[in-house]
Amino acid sequence: MSKPTLAVVGATGAVGSVMLELLSTREDVYGEIRLVASPRSAGKKLTVRGEQLEVLALAPEVFEGVDIAMFDTPDEVSKQWAPIAAEHGAVAVDNSGAFRMDPDVPLVVPEVNAEAARNRPKGIISNPNCTTLSMIVAMGALHRRYGLRELVVASYQAASGAGQAGIDTLYDQLEKVGGNRELGVRAGDVRRAIGDDLGPFPAPLAMNVVPWAGSLKEDGWTSEEMKVRNESRKILGLPNLRVSATCVRVPVVTTHSLAVHAVFDQPVDQREAQEVLAAAPGVVLVDDPAAGEFPTPADVVGTDPTWVGRVRRSLDDPNALDLFLCGDNLRKGAALNTAQIAELVAAELTS
Repeated sequence: MSKPTLAVVGATGAVGSVMLELLSTREDVYGEIRLVASPRSAGKKLTVRGEQLEVLALAPEVFEGVDIAMFDTPDEVSKQWAPIAAEHGAVAVDNSGAFRMDPDVPLVVPEVNAEAARNRPKGIISNPNCTTLSMIVAMGALHRRYGLRELVVASYQAASGAGQAGIDTLYDQLEKVGGNRELGVRAGDVRRAIGDDLGPFPAPLAMNVVPWAGSLKEDGWTSEEMKVRNESRKILGLPNLRVSATCVRVPVVTTHSLAVHAVFDQPVDQREAQEVLAAAPGVVLVDDPAAGEFPTPADVVGTDPTWVGRVRRSLDDPNALDLFLCGDNLRKGAALNTAQIAELVAAELTS
């Protein structure tokens, strides 16, 4: 059987560029690849699999003959165009938030719930939020062993989670404060040095942490915090999972980190939990505090796995673990998971 035809919609964006790199370095499971973007990007030449391809303008006809369409686009673009791709016979794998909580659209992490990808009544499969993805592979492995009951999560989210504007803002702010050793000692001095250049953040990010990511939802929760709760429940198949998240933006360019307190149905053992994590696909355990070895964003950025360390049994609850983990929010947190879902579909279509 011939290899499936793939369309990459949003090929010129930040996640799209990572996607093209992944397509060029992972196993080649596709025949034709079409690169698609907004009309203003049409005609650009991008390299994938060592070949220069011209970017096509997003239009219904680009999906003719396409088997799989990966969308790395804003919610409103995916909401409009993923169903059009599906109408043309493609399986749409969407990285936006447009369909994540739709009961007729599976929310898939291949290491956790690969089988869900086959049940897609609308012809669409959704990719989780980058914060959820940074932890859910590890939590899925622990859930299979101990039965997860509750999560209390604090995130440390990178500037790139707010897109290119977030990255540019952080670099601009770092230039303004860099080298000035008199900053950070009086209330308001960092704000004055940075001025009005806050970009997508509600407060200065350089020399600071900002306890806010996403948009305001009911009762003071943010959209990012609600995504961690709702998506974890859906992926793990635990509709009553208790989840409390506080999402914090930190002055890191790329790679989200999370401190997790996880409560299980049965007592946990530190060494066994470390073994479960070390053996889990998509997880790397780095956990030797005596040697100063644990994951940090500076060491994890640009890599594919979820990195886990500081695994401890809770001092006050034998059924609880505390751990720290990091994951590149542009790779596993976006492009890689989308690519893995698409590979599942490609294997299904050619089996």
